[in-house]
Formats: sequence, structure tokens, C-alpha cells
Amino acid sequence: MDPSDSVPVPMLRLFGLGGMPSDDEALMHAAHLGHVRAIWPLALAAQAVAAAMLVGATLAGSGGGAAPVGIIVAAAVLLLAGGVVQATLAARVPRGWPPHVRTGTIVAAAVPVGGASLWLLWGAAQLPAGAVAIGCAVAISGAIGLTVTALYPVRIAAPALAAGMVALLPIATATVLPALVALAALAALLVAAQRLARLDGAAVERHVSAAREGSHAVKMIAEFEGHGTGWFWEADRQGRITYLSAKVAALLAPRYRDPVGCLLSDVFRMDSAAPGTERTLAFHLSSRTSFADYTVCAAGDDAQEPDRWWSISGRPVIDDLGRFQGFIGSGSDLTEKRKSDAEIQRLALFDGLTGLANRQRMRQSLDKTLQPQGGVLRPAALFLMDLDRFKAVNDTLGHQAGDALLKQVAQRLQRGVGAVGLVGRLGGDEFQVILPGVDRRDALATLAKELIASLSQPYFIAGATVTIGCSIGIAIAPQHGDDAEALVRNADLALYAAKADGRGVHRFYSEEMLSGARSRKALEDDMRAALADGGFQLHYQPVVSTAAEQITGYEALLRWQHPVRGNISPADFIPVAEECGLIEALGEWVLRTACNAAAQWPRDVRVAVNVSPIQFANPAFPVIVTSALARSGLPAHRLELEITEGVFLDESGSTDAMFKALKGIGVRLALDDFGTGYSSLGYLRTAPFDKIKIDQSFVRGAAQPGNRNAAIIRAIVTLADTLGMETTAEGVEIQDEIELIRSLGCSHIQGYVYGRGIADADVVVQLGGSAQAAPVGHKVSRAPRTKMLRSARLALGGREGDVRIRNISASGAMIDGVAMENAVGLDVLIELAEELIVAGRIAWAQDGKAGLQFAEGINLDRLQATPPRHHRRAV
Repeated sequence: MDPSDSVPVPMLRLFGLGGMPSDDEALMHAAHLGHVRAIWPLALAAQAVAAAMLVGATLAGSGGGAAPVGIIVAAAVLLLAGGVVQATLAARVPRGWPPHVRTGTIVAAAVPVGGASLWLLWGAAQLPAGAVAIGCAVAISGAIGLTVTALYPVRIAAPALAAGMVALLPIATATVLPALVALAALAALLVAAQRLARLDGAAVERHVSAAREGSHAVKMIAEFEGHGTGWFWEADRQGRITYLSAKVAALLAPRYRDPVGCLLSDVFRMDSAAPGTERTLAFHLSSRTSFADYTVCAAGDDAQEPDRWWSISGRPVIDDLGRFQGFIGSGSDLTEKRKSDAEIQRLALFDGLTGLANRQRMRQSLDKTLQPQGGVLRPAALFLMDLDRFKAVNDTLGHQAGDALLKQVAQRLQRGVGAVGLVGRLGGDEFQVILPGVDRRDALATLAKELIASLSQPYFIAGATVTIGCSIGIAIAPQHGDDAEALVRNADLALYAAKADGRGVHRFYSEEMLSGARSRKALEDDMRAALADGGFQLHYQPVVSTAAEQITGYEALLRWQHPVRGNISPADFIPVAEECGLIEALGEWVLRTACNAAAQWPRDVRVAVNVSPIQFANPAFPVIVTSALARSGLPAHRLELEITEGVFLDESGSTDAMFKALKGIGVRLALDDFGTGYSSLGYLRTAPFDKIKIDQSFVRGAAQPGNRNAAIIRAIVTLADTLGMETTAEGVEIQDEIELIRSLGCSHIQGYVYGRGIADADVVVQLGGSAQAAPVGHKVSRAPRTKMLRSARLALGGREGDVRIRNISASGAMIDGVAMENAVGLDVLIELAEELIVAGRIAWAQDGKAGLQFAEGINLDRLQATPPRHHRRAV
């Protein structure tokens, strides 16, 4: 540090004479006093010898010279002042004084020492020339030099000594010129002393700063070594360890009592599998090159599973002369990191719940299995498995029970597959099995059946018995695909087919499945285009009041006239829309279009819109409904949302919140297709429905004798009336069902009996006319008929003859072969088969054909199982 760069210090403080020095400055001045103390006894002895020689020579009267009294006084002053300095430095009491007080005392004593020394030197010069004079002069000069040397550490003491000499020089020489010269020299000496003092201060600052940095570094290193993961090492030119952090040395203690002195390459062994470690430690030590982040373990550890791993780095040390001195480096503990990495690797390749291989590992294994060996593709099979009814376990017993079930499923799969293949869990309740080298369909079918049977056995979960099933799709390589992408896709298509065939079965992939998937994909693409280009239309089917036989509303029915495929049924494209995510956009279009149309109808009738469970689960659905009503201007009470029971499969607070939000808007809610699927009376207890729509499966055949559907309808109507809900009978097609539905108490009828769906323009025309709804179609219900050509024996009014049966049902038949126009209403007997004679009457006759109505229903299965008798025609 340049003294000019330091902060200016007051003169007295600079020379150690006061001014509140810092602790470091006080220590420096005390050290300077210590230096003076070490040399001053020698200077004091030299002063005494010189004074004694001069006093003796003077008293001996060797040829005249200075006055003896002056020499004696000067000698006394010299020895007295020197004694004061010695006492200040060595006496017990003064040594307790502050450094600046002791320094001031020494500086004060240096002035008389200088003056007395000059007087003695001048006295020696006055002695007659000769050996004695020279000896005295040399003695006094030596004493002065030794005194100056002793006082040099106290920078201001030498100028004080010189000041005493300069003060007596005019008196001794009786001239001014020497004094002026000496005064100039004294000024130079003061400047030099000041600079030296500043250099001392700068040195103290550097020393203190270095000491502080060193102390801080030592503490940090100790903390780092003691409590961190890092450590340090040092090696000599031969690569032998000269320093090693204590904690690492302790870990190596079982193998090396003291690693210091051992070769670094003998103590540590590199991990050859780690990347970037092609060169060894011995190479770097011998070539004197740096290395970084080498993974090492103790040389004596197990080759496969060492106890501890470290990362080590090092660089060569070169001194100021460019000479190699050895190596210095650092290290860090990698043990926990490697364990963590191993765990991460395990989690990356294995399912955390079941311990099976996960999706990533299964894909890697499948890719490896399908790699050609010697240019030949290896056969392999892939099972894609999905559990049946697993969601019901989660919903009823909770997710913990579901997790426990998945673990047991994994165990059964592993036992069933064994060493033949690899079992993995892809996620949820979806599993996969890879079977290398297996392509025999019979063996695969047997294994699939065994797995399905095993997984279908009861499970005991949370104190309850649980039964589930499994569906399996199978794809075989290479005939079903020679890469993982194709094989997985085809196995998925086979699984889709297994589910479509009733679940609990296995299916092999076939080309027809891919064609069907492509057809669905094409249908999806066409559906997106139709939605964007206006390819969909809405037709409206009337809903008629049973009491007034007036139209009270319409149900919006979605229709799609495909430009190539023609009319596509909603039963075909709605499931595809739900699978591909189009149902929400399509449902919103239906909602807005129906509201816009209904707002223009001339009568205050309602419009009903079907809502998909996917739409219902969307939290933004109430906002969509509100927006459609606001834009169309349709009053909320004229909109009826038909909701299927599928919305209740995920019973949660969100379902109740959705019902509350929709009712808050003011729209009506109808439960569609009641009585099918997952019907539960609990839905009616909690959900705020305004109407129940009785499924058409209960309406068909209700008017036929012996059918129980009428009783079921009556029970539903009674329940709805009790809960204050309306009822609509769906699928009414025959006119005689109208009176039955009315008698059973249904409030509304919907079906082909009052017309199919019509366009919006036709609705406006229909509502502009009479309010009455006129029934159309068949008037009388009849049981389903089977066409056949069969001979039978007919007895009518005492006459018998052979006839032909054209079609037949459990309640009647149509015959021909005999004229019966005048026999309508007459009773007959007909022998349909051997020992099967049925009584009945002729209901109608026309053009050689007649309709028979059986007195009691017959079992058609018995008729089909009995061969007809061969009759001869009556004459």
C-alpha cells in the first residue's frame, strides 16, 4: 500500500506520542519500544565507555583540550538521560505506562542524550592529536551510532537526538554556519522520519487486514470442513497427501490409519462408469494437469456398492519462480446425491404404488424387445389391460381402498405372468404385459383367460369383499406391428373391442378394428368441419299435454345430414363427440340455436335441450346458459334442460352446486331416461327436478295384455306426483297407448304418435294454427310379429281346412288360403303344430287373408321347436 493512499493521521499519533491511537497502532508502537529495549543496553554501555574514556583523558590533562567540568557534566547528562531511557524500557512501573507515554519519555530523554553526545564529541576533537584523541573520538562516534541504531524503531527519537546535537552545535563551535547546515539536515531527517512512520502505519494496516482475512478464511474453512459437505486436500510433488480434511480422514480410518503420506491415487479409486473420467488420477498427478469433478470412492471399498462417494477436483501449485510445488484441491460428498439419484432413477422407471414397471420403462423394454436381432425381427406379444368396475370401488370405498386393490391386482398379475414377460402399470387401472418370444395365439389366449379369471376372483379390501373384472387387448409382433408405436396402438384398439363386446373378455387385434378406428377418426374430422360450416340442424319434436291434448313444448333433436354418408344417427356421432372433446362446443351450439328459435315461436311453449354429463361437469356451464338466454331474449322458464343420470356417477359437492346454480337462473330441469342405467331414488331426493321423463322401453308394449310396464309407469307417476314433478312418457308410437298413458296419470306424451321432429319453420306454422295435437300412425298395439310360411289346420263352424301362416305373434297370426270375409268375429280353432291347438277369433278378413286373435298368448319358442304336421286339404 502506498502511504499516500492511506487516510491522513495527526503528527503526534503518527509518531506514537498521543492522539488516541487505535489498538493496532498501540501494538505497533509497543513493538517498537520492545525493539529499543533489546538494543539499548548495548548503546548505554557504549555511552558509558566513551564517557569514561573522554573524562579520563580530560582529567589526565593530555595536552589541554576542553574544560574538564564541561566534559564531566556532559558525561553525567549522557549517562543520566540514557539511564532514564533504560528505566522507561525495563523498570517494572514504567512498563505499565501506555505506549505513547513511554514513547514521549524516550523522545524527551533523547534530546539531552544527543546534546551530551555532541558535547563529548566536540571535547574529543579538542584533545591533542594522537592515539588517545582518535580513540576517544571513535568511542564517542560508535556510541552515537549505536544510540541512533537503538532509537531507530521509534521514528521520532532519532530526530530528537539530532535536535539535541543541533541545539548545542552553535555553543560548541561558537559559529552559526555549522548550526544552519545541521538544522537543514535535521529538517530532512524529520521528513524521512515522517515517511517511515507513515510506512509503518500502512504496514500495520496491511498486516491487520491480512490477519483479519486469514482469520476469517480459517473460520470459514473450519466451518465448511466441519459442517458442510466439502473438504480440502493437498499433495506434494510426488502426489503424496500432505493435508486432508479431518472428516474425510476419519472416514478413511478403517483402511488408512493416517492417509497423510500415502499416494492420492492409492487412497481414492475413480468411478470408471462416470462420464468425463477417461484419464486417471495418476495421469493427472504425473502430467501435472488440472482435473475437476472426478467421482471417486475409497480404494478398498466394494467394487459394486461402495460405502461412500466423493467428487474431487485439483490443480497444480506453481511458486513465484515457476517451480511445481504439488497439488491443491477440494472435494465434496456425493453419497446422498447418488442415493437420491438412484431413487429418482427408480421412481422414473417403476410405479410408486405397485412397484411394477411404469410407462417409461415399459416403453423402453418394448423398444428393446422389438429391435431386430441379426436383422431378424423377434416375435413378441403385448397385452393391454383395463380393469372393469374399478371406478365403483373408488367411489364406494374410497381411494385408499382403490390403491390397496391395485396392489393386489399387481401381485396377481406378476404371479400369473411369472418369468414369461414383464408386467407394468401405465397409470390408473391400466396395465400392460410384454411377452418376448411368444406369438402363438392359442398360448396367448390361454394366458389371457387365466389372467382374467385370476383378476375376477374376489378381493378383500377394508373389511369388504370386492369383485372386479378385466378386459384385455392383444397385439402380436411383427404381424400386428414391428415398432412400439404401432403395436401399442393396435393393442389399444383390441382392448376397445373387448370392452365393446361386454368386458371381461380378451380380443386379438384385426385389420377391421383399425378400419373402424379410422372411420371414427374420419367421422370426428367431418364432425369438426360440420360444426364450423353449419352442417348440423335442429329438429323439434312436440311434447303434448295428456289433459288438454295441446302442444306445450318441443324437444330439440340434433340431426346431421352428411354429404356422403347421408343421415347419421345421433347414437353414432354423439359418443364420438364425447370421446374427442367436441361435445361441449356442439352442446353449446345446440343450446344457443334452440334458444334463438324458441324466442321467435308465436306461442309461450317450452324448448327442451339435452345436456351431456361432460357439459354438466363444466363449472362455466351456468354462464353459457345465461349467455344463451340473454342473447336470444328467451325467458328462463321456457328453457328445459334434460339431464341424464350419468351426471350422478361422480357424486360430489360440485354436482349439488351445479343444480343450485341452474335453478338460480330459473330454467327447468328434467331427468331424462328415468328407469334405466344407474337409476336411484336418491337422485330424486336431492336434485331439484321439475320433470321426470319415463324411458320409452317402459312405454312400448304397455298396452298389451299381461305386460308389467303399465304398473311400472304408474309407480313412477305416483312417485313424481308425490314430489311435485311432471312426467313425460317418451317413445309413444301407437294411438291406443295414448289413453293408457293418460289413465296412468302421465302429464305429457312425446313420440311418433304426435309426429316426428320438424324444422323450426314448420314449428312456427304448426303453432300458428290450432293448439290441438292430432295423433297419427297405428291405432292398435300389437305384439312383435315373426314372418314365416307354415301350414296349419283351421276349424271354423264345423268345417276344417288347411291354411298358410304368413306371420305370427304371441297374440295372433295372419293366414291365407281360404275366403273368410263373412266370418269376422267368429270363433275358430287352429292347430299350429302337433298337439298345439289354439282357440281364437277372426279379427278381420280381406282379399283372401285374415287376422286371427288368440284367446290366450302362446309361447313362440315352443312353436319354433315343434315341426308342423302335414295335413291334407279338405274337399
